[in-house]
Order: sequence, then structure tokens, then C-alpha cells
Amino acid sequence: MVLRGVQVARRVLLAGGLAATAVGVTGVPVWASSRRAAPEIASTSEWGAREPSSPVQVLDQRPVKIVVHHTATPNSEDTSQEHAVSLARQIQDYHMDSNGWIDTGQNFTNSRGGWLLEGRHKSLSVLESGDQHVLGAHAGEQNSVSLGIENEGTYTEASVPGALWDSLVELCSYMVSQYGIEPGEIYGHRDFMATECPGDVLYARLPELREEVGAAVGRAVVQPAVWPLLRPGVAGPRVTALQLLLRARGESVPVDGVFAGATQQVAGRVAGELGAVGRSCSATRVPEPGLFGGRGWDGVVPVLGAGSSGDAVRAAQALLVSAGRYVPSGARFADRMVVAVREFQASVGLPVSGVVDRATWLRLLA
Repeated sequence: MVLRGVQVARRVLLAGGLAATAVGVTGVPVWASSRRAAPEIASTSEWGAREPSSPVQVLDQRPVKIVVHHTATPNSEDTSQEHAVSLARQIQDYHMDSNGWIDTGQNFTNSRGGWLLEGRHKSLSVLESGDQHVLGAHAGEQNSVSLGIENEGTYTEASVPGALWDSLVELCSYMVSQYGIEPGEIYGHRDFMATECPGDVLYARLPELREEVGAAVGRAVVQPAVWPLLRPGVAGPRVTALQLLLRARGESVPVDGVFAGATQQVAGRVAGELGAVGRSCSATRVPEPGLFGGRGWDGVVPVLGAGSSGDAVRAAQALLVSAGRYVPSGARFADRMVVAVREFQASVGLPVSGVVDRATWLRLLA
């Protein structure tokens, strides 16, 4: 199977179209003059995808984020295009037949050999137009605002192949230039759902990915604050804070600072109620242990201010103390705590309000 020549033709045509945008075609986004030539991406028709079971939804808006996944499949040594096509078919079969989705969940697939393939139908043509967004099924409530990229392999411990990394940078750079996405808005699946994805190794390289993409498109990068992922057995002030936040919701958990036992079980149930449990990205079912992270935190952190009281206040106090800010113990948001919150906010570049809002919780937990 030879797809490369077809992609070169698309790349040349698109480059010609982009040259026209530089002279002011009506309706082209203001960042069009900095758009990049498209990387070589095999379309669903070129790799022989099945037809969706129902029409793919195209949203009349641009995505504002990119979500990076790993497939959690074996780290194959086969870097051929044929293998990449086989992987794309395997993923589509799993997503449609096991998950019950209408099509492949992610927008694009990136193989260990650096081959890029369209995932969900229409994702490639819509990306090339730069004005709309194909709704995927890869990251929960983020699907409507984000593009999903599946990267072949399991990166919990294994290093990321150079070919895969280079193609990931190229694809993300193209997405950023097409849609005007900020380079700092590249995330891992675990930033939104309770999942190991995209693996510790690839996840640790996301700051580097943002920087390389920013350099490629000539934009400054602001690294985002993200919710932490709690795994079984982890201990510390983040766990203590979660336990107190769960107690504030009326849950019965110990306050021992260890993510295990009742804490893990209750946190998993609450995450499920909040829709924060991520499915494995694998093309074969791979169970994940009880985790807590992503939008699960969104569901348990309240807005706190002067006069607030209870276990949620104690949770914020535990995090402030761990961040080196003195606050007296107790369950009341008193004057000294207002001062400590304002000092912390100033130290991390947040608006100084003295109120523990979502952005402040993010920074306290980060």
C-alpha cells in the first residue's frame, strides 16, 4: 500500500491555497499568514476505514485545545506504513464494536514510525479548512472544544520514538497554525479524565512539546496549571485535601493523607458520578486501577471566601501550609487565611482576591 504520493499532492495543493490567503481572501482567519503547509496525513478513504454508523457531527466553531493520548498498545518495532494502517483499522474496530461509538474516537492517529492518519471521518478536510471542528469521542466534555491525537504505544515507562515525536510536533504545529490555538493549550488526556493516558513519559514531555510547537509557529508559550492525578498508594497534602473535600460533600473517608482503601473507593465513585473516569485509549481493553484526577477535581472544589467554614476550608489550609503559607488550623476562613490566600495568589501570578476560586485551587494542587 502506497499512500505517500497522494499526501504529497495534497500538501502541494494546500500550500498553494495558503499562498492565496496571504493576499487577503475574505473570511480567512487573521493568523492565516502564518499558517503552515499541511503534514502528510492519510485520509480515512486512503487507509480503508469503515463508514461511520451514523453521520459525523461537524461543529461550526474552531477547537481551542489539543488533547494528546497514547494507544496503550504494544510498543511495536514495526514502523512501516502498512502497520500504521493496520493500527488505525484496529482502533476503529475497537471504538465502534466495543465502545459503541459511531466511528474512531480521536481525530488523528500517529504511529511509532511517524505515519499520520486521519481518525474520525471528515477530521482532515475540516482541519484543512480551519473554520470548523469535527466532534470526537476521546476526552469527555472536552470533545466539543478539542482535537484528539492518539499516539501509538504505551509510554508509562518506554521512551518516545524520535519519528513519532517529530510527527507529533509537526501535526500539533499545523493544528495550532490552522485554528489559532495557543501552544500552551496542548494537554494530556489525564488533565481532564482519571486515566494514566498518555503515560508518564509522554506526559512529562508535554511542556517540551508546547515549547517546540510555539517555536515552530513563532508564538510565546504559557505553560498551563493542571489538576494532579492521584494513584493508589500515593500520600501527601493533595490526598489530605481530597479527603477533606470528600468529607465536605458528606462522604465518610479517613483523613490520613493516603490514597487507598475507603478514600480510593469513594473517590472513584464520585469521579464516576461526575463523569470524570476515562476509558482506556487502547485498541484492546486494558484495565486501569482506581485513579482520581481531571474534572473530578472540578466537581469537588468549592469557591471559598472570608466567613466560609467546614472541611473544605481545612482542605485549602492544608494546601496553603504545604505551599509555605502560615494559616492557623481550624475550619474557618478568617482574616489570617484571607491574607495567606492573597499572598499565595500574588506569588503565582493570579488575581489577588483573597478568594479560593477554581484557578487558586488549581495552583494550590499543581
